[in-house]
Amino acid sequence: MQIRFDDRVAIVTGAGQGLGRSHALYLAARGAKVVVNDLGGSIDGGGNDTTPADRVVDTIHRAGGEAVANYDDVSTPESAAGIIQSALDGWGRLDILINNAGILRDKLFLKMSLDDFEAVVRVHLLGSVYTCKAAFPVMRKGSFGRIVLTSSAAGLYGNLGQSNYSAAKLGIIGLMNTLKIEGKKSNIKVNTIAPVADTRMGARVFPDHFKRMIRPELVSAAVAYLASEACETSGDTIVAGAGFYARAQLQESTGVAFTPDTEVSPEMIAEHYAEILDMQGAAPHDSALDALKKLYTSVGGEL
Repeated sequence: MQIRFDDRVAIVTGAGQGLGRSHALYLAARGAKVVVNDLGGSIDGGGNDTTPADRVVDTIHRAGGEAVANYDDVSTPESAAGIIQSALDGWGRLDILINNAGILRDKLFLKMSLDDFEAVVRVHLLGSVYTCKAAFPVMRKGSFGRIVLTSSAAGLYGNLGQSNYSAAKLGIIGLMNTLKIEGKKSNIKVNTIAPVADTRMGARVFPDHFKRMIRPELVSAAVAYLASEACETSGDTIVAGAGFYARAQLQESTGVAFTPDTEVSPEMIAEHYAEILDMQGAAPHDSALDALKKLYTSVGGEL
């Protein structure tokens, strides 16, 4: 079975360069009609330029595909809604939303201004919120939707000098975990990619020999699957880079349970701390309700 996107309409944010460009070209090559969104700003979010989005649209057109450019900013509700409206104006529908837009303002937390912290959160996290907020009712009406959010190893595990970026990228996982539940009845699948790729955002991070291994299209292959009808799972976080693909997942240890009437002391926590941390037998939860059920039954409750 070949995965195709004929008659599907996709939006890719931050699609003028790097990973977003790769995603847009990949989907278009397999038949999707694509809204190529890019503000055309610098890595830190300054400025704007229509050229990057226009170039991607021109590339798609020259290959025989369909695409329109959009230059709206994801970081405000009004302009983010304008991105979704571009799909509706162009083709009257929206099936796929790839949230890829991002900026960087790296600095040690003690030296980082709150303006820089908030700017990164607005683009990465709130930009995903705003576009999803506008896309969800459209997808629900059509009883179909595929949303792919973008996280990062920095969000999953932390990274020096990226407290703003890390907080936003882990927040995206929390957003996905609830949207997967709320989209279930409407056949809206929400998944997240945690990519490693050679783009301008990582230009100063990766050595040259590694850059040759982390081609953006290797990430786009996974994004295309998550955006397709073939993908029936929701709530997955997929690490992708250099031809390597894996699932990253939050898990909870089996833990230690005292009876509810026990007077628990800090000393008791200290005594059992190694057991609390022991991840042997750890398991994920599908929702906060499932986590609550585990806690309740662990201390002798009956549901």
